Amino acid sequence: MEFDKEVDATGLNCPLPILRCKKGLSEINAEQVLKVISTDPGSVKDFNAFCVQTGHQLLQLDVDEKTFVFYIKKRTI
Repeated sequence: MEFDKEVDATGLNCPLPILRCKKGLSEINAEQVLKVISTDPGSVKDFNAFCVQTGHQLLQLDVDEKTFVFYIKKRTI
């Protein structure tokens, strides 16, 4: 999947992956896609809840071994 910015949150535990995601989203424009890489198993639940609460769209989740890759489309303002 194509993306506009990547955030690497590997090795970080809650809430740091979400905080890095928020910072990454603040650095891109509406409708652009942020790729977030995480190794925290709780991040799947956290990112789903985060997207529902904030209006951003979780486009895709890829799981490879213990790595989770999220593609999040920034909401329109």
